[in-house]
Amino acid sequence: MMLLYFSGFYFLFSQTIPAVRKGHSGAIFILLFITSYTLNMLWGTAGNANLTNIPYYPFDFIMSILMIAFLLLNKHMQIVQQNEEQKEQLQKADKKKNEFLANTSHELRNPLQGMISIAQTLLNDHKEVLSKKNKNDLHLLVRIGQQMNFVLNDLLDITKLQEKYIQLNRGKLDLRTIVFGVHDMLRYMEKEKSVQFSVSIPSSFPMVYADENRLIQIVYNLLHNALKYTYDGSITISAEQENGMAKVFIKDTGIGMDENMLKKVFLPYEQEDASITSIGSGIGLGLAICKQLVELHGGEISVESKPGEGSTFSFTLPLVHERDAENEVAASEEILNVSSPHLSTTNAILTAQNIETSHVQRAKILIVDDDPVNRQVLSRILMEENDIITAASGKEAMDYIRKKDWDLVISDVMMPNMSGYQLTAKIRQQFTLSELPILLLTARNQLEDIYTGFQSGANDYVSKPVDALELQTRVKALTDLRQAVKEQLAMEAAWLQAQIKPHFLFNTLNLIASLSEIDPGRMSQLLEEFGHYLRRSFDSQNIQTLVAIDHELELVRSYLYIEKVRFGERLQVKWEIPESLHTEVPPLSIQTIVENAVNHGILKRQEGGYICIRILDNDTHYDISITDNGVGMEERHIQQIMNESSHQLSQVGIRNTNKRLKQLFGTGLIIESQTGRGTTVRFKIPK
Repeated sequence: MMLLYFSGFYFLFSQTIPAVRKGHSGAIFILLFITSYTLNMLWGTAGNANLTNIPYYPFDFIMSILMIAFLLLNKHMQIVQQNEEQKEQLQKADKKKNEFLANTSHELRNPLQGMISIAQTLLNDHKEVLSKKNKNDLHLLVRIGQQMNFVLNDLLDITKLQEKYIQLNRGKLDLRTIVFGVHDMLRYMEKEKSVQFSVSIPSSFPMVYADENRLIQIVYNLLHNALKYTYDGSITISAEQENGMAKVFIKDTGIGMDENMLKKVFLPYEQEDASITSIGSGIGLGLAICKQLVELHGGEISVESKPGEGSTFSFTLPLVHERDAENEVAASEEILNVSSPHLSTTNAILTAQNIETSHVQRAKILIVDDDPVNRQVLSRILMEENDIITAASGKEAMDYIRKKDWDLVISDVMMPNMSGYQLTAKIRQQFTLSELPILLLTARNQLEDIYTGFQSGANDYVSKPVDALELQTRVKALTDLRQAVKEQLAMEAAWLQAQIKPHFLFNTLNLIASLSEIDPGRMSQLLEEFGHYLRRSFDSQNIQTLVAIDHELELVRSYLYIEKVRFGERLQVKWEIPESLHTEVPPLSIQTIVENAVNHGILKRQEGGYICIRILDNDTHYDISITDNGVGMEERHIQQIMNESSHQLSQVGIRNTNKRLKQLFGTGLIIESQTGRGTTVRFKIPK
């Protein structure tokens, strides 16, 4: 037995001593353990054999236990050190991964934007004849490109959040304003969806204390996610107050989620099965970004869902307290960059420019923003060279636009009830891009914001925080464009008023000459009316936007008198006009329609006909109609006349009149005609 023990110890010594010489960590503790344990065995054997009378003290046994403890401690320290090294390596690898994602996102952005731009250029090129299938494919290509751009933005945001690069610029915000703006953004981008949006946030809901840019991102991601998984049904946005916080609910009737998905829905790179949605699966970062942004605001986000019954996401945000509201004016000025050092420099530059451009007419600018501080600040930046009027809502802005001629509209995007996108679309129903430029102010410069703004009809955009020099420069460029268009329209009106046909002039002069021999009295009357006609045709009032209706009717009377003398019984005139009229019409509007009816309607018939000028006084407007029983027109001829892109000079008068009426009053000419039975042209003048 002893031989077996000593053989074992010899083997252990022979294996451990070389390991100690090689410097293996922990080998020395094993050697000391074997030594102490061997000594313990020797002393125990000697004692049992009565070979020694020395008392037995188990120091060697205690030493062997201590060596085992030191060995275990050494191994523990090694493992801890190894874990730290691996942790450091993983952190470096994660940082490299984030850098790779960020660099890749930046590198992919340029070719992606080029791809989208080429596809959109092909779609907008009217010279290219594309089949319906090719157009659908290009639309799909643009949509896929935009989806990829959203993915790149998410990659950049998740990287910034992980690196804690994102700093919040908080301020007092109207939650309804943000929700309506984001809703319109998605409405323009997801036109093929038949989902009904509803907002159930009362107008009295208190302000939230949040970063506008990031709040838009939170609401956009949640609404876009709801729309993505809802094929039909509804999406409802509501809010309530809870423990001093605003709690926002976004409820959809989409496909819902199971318990397994609910546990990981806010984790990065986790998403629902791509096979259940036709929109595209993305990479599962939108909700993870929302969670981190909400928590960065001091709130919480949660979700409730059942498969097939839809989902309800909710998140909380802090409400505005007194301490937050104290700095609101300063914060708003900072957002608009009022304190920027560029402002005083810019004012000095523009003041110097005023010496050279003082003769230029001051532009009339309408500023639309629901925040009174923003309206005041924007007015301060622009009032030196422009006449500024402000409106607090889209509805108020439309009232101003109907009543007055403007050179530029500057509108905030996020407004309650009617967002800047909706306001832009409404304005574009009356005015083209060149007739009334629109500049949008947006808290973000992401593709979805810019795309929605241009799609709704904006000329340009400025992202917040607004730089005073940039804003003034862009405003000047747009107002100069508007001024150039106004000058062109004035020249067109001047050309129109000077468009007295040579044969009409010569025929009238010949008629005057012939009457001088046979009827001097009629000649004198005709000469007087001809003078009135020429004087009113070249009156300086005709280059104004509106003239008194009496001025216009006197011109028509002189023209019809001359034509009646020329054609006698072939031209019959009826007047159905109230005794007292107090309104204004675009110059040469009624005259142009009457002249067209006489030359192209009545006189085309051998026997002639009649023309009736009728004005009806209604409660809210005047109905003005010119009716003749001439040759009439076919429907295609009417469409050709009303086509604003047509360049036929014979129709420029009617088209110009229709265009001016649309700009001023929102509605143009209404033409009703039947071949062989005559034509009626009518329009309305609001009181």
